[in-house]
Amino acid sequence: MSVFPYEEVKVYDEKKLANAVKRCKERNIIVPTFAQMKDPSKVPDKVKKTLEGVGLWDLESQNLFRITWKNDMETGQFGGVNFMELPSELTGVDARIIGIIGKYFPTGAHKVGATFGCLAPRLVTGQFDPTEQKAVWPSTGNFCRGGAYDAYLLACDSVAILPEEMSRERFEWLDKIGAEVFATPGCESNVKEIFDKCWELRKERGDGIVIFNQFEEFGNAMWHYEMTGSAIEEVFNQVKDKRSNLFGYTSATGSAGTIAAGEYLKKVFPTMKIAASEALQCPTLLINGFGGHRIEGIGDKHVPFVHNTRNTDFVVAIDDENCMNAIRLFNEPAGRAFLKEKGVSADLVDKLDLLGISGISNVLTAIKLAKYNECTKDDIIFTVFTDSMELYGSRLKELEEEMGPYSDKQAAIDYNVHIKNLHIDNMIECGYRERKRIHNLKYFTWIEQQGRDIEELNAQWYDHVDYWEERLCIADKYDKLINEFNEKVGLLAELS
Repeated sequence: MSVFPYEEVKVYDEKKLANAVKRCKERNIIVPTFAQMKDPSKVPDKVKKTLEGVGLWDLESQNLFRITWKNDMETGQFGGVNFMELPSELTGVDARIIGIIGKYFPTGAHKVGATFGCLAPRLVTGQFDPTEQKAVWPSTGNFCRGGAYDAYLLACDSVAILPEEMSRERFEWLDKIGAEVFATPGCESNVKEIFDKCWELRKERGDGIVIFNQFEEFGNAMWHYEMTGSAIEEVFNQVKDKRSNLFGYTSATGSAGTIAAGEYLKKVFPTMKIAASEALQCPTLLINGFGGHRIEGIGDKHVPFVHNTRNTDFVVAIDDENCMNAIRLFNEPAGRAFLKEKGVSADLVDKLDLLGISGISNVLTAIKLAKYNECTKDDIIFTVFTDSMELYGSRLKELEEEMGPYSDKQAAIDYNVHIKNLHIDNMIECGYRERKRIHNLKYFTWIEQQGRDIEELNAQWYDHVDYWEERLCIADKYDKLINEFNEKVGLLAELS
């Protein structure tokens, strides 16, 4: 038992729970379990039947069951984990680099899972009342989109907070879904301004809101631990041969949700390496640095409270210039033609729009990790294609206006400079001192600014085994309450 135990999984407020049950019954909402998201074969056939004719992005509560890595885009039902392997002709390294695909979630990004991991437990424990409270989603991008979507499907009102310089597509989508939106000053790395807005709303609205701050919400990390970690394990077992080695996993730190999949993988593959990446223009983990950058959705200038720094093996900084040039190479006709000439299959080239800006950053991190460690063809490095270019079309137009039409010559430059000849600079292999330095950075954000308990911060480091186990390995406990919640709603029994 941890010296700083996690909150007990139980019902905290019967009235709020009753209101949530009533709302779900009125709106025909069945809440999926985490076990069903992990293994959709456990979804009852009568629920699968209701998915027929419902589009992946439709604002229908049935799509809660599509919060999984295993959506079959051809049938509208479920299959295996969606993933794509990038060949050495593209990456320039011998190691096999495989990404699991976020586009095939509702909203086109995997953040709907992280937000479900935050909101659903509060509903079934009576800690959130959808009839009287609004869910507040502070974010640098997809988290507030995922939160607003999940909240809509669960009949909850939402408030989205994100930097004003995020892509136009995000604001347009939030407006369509009916979320209340606050645009805070700055860009991707202006996270403190988001936190400041949260404090302002707390003072103004009191108990009328519940803030789901992804950077300190353990439901975020828990969802990725269970779902993303197990999905990667499943893909590895599918693609491996007798010599294969799961060498590593790369993820931008962001809110430290996605990177928590590495915690699961280290349990199964104890020698594998977790590489945390960030923008070189804002090298907080690398050198306690700061700044603005263009890799949307990864957050900066602080260390998330839910990041277990004791398990971080590498920190890799990626120049946002590499990412912005790569999205042109991967998506412009001249760039795609060049890649086909270099031996990349036409089928794969046509799917490169499955990688958004942060997904490309994750891949570049994997390339640098492979080069640094001299990985061979027997080594497999996993990463996550968090979203797709569907959310960044405006960025391509901006780059064309800034740099002119894309040419064959520019494609050759971008391939050789920004991908094939990536250097192993601006990265560190973490020993005890580096891990502790990064952990200590939490103090300034979470203790001084946000008022968290110093004893808990110390427990994260000195009591780390029990501390993280209690917070990441509890999905089955919530599933028990979700099943009880659905029984009270009564809709499963009514489905014919």
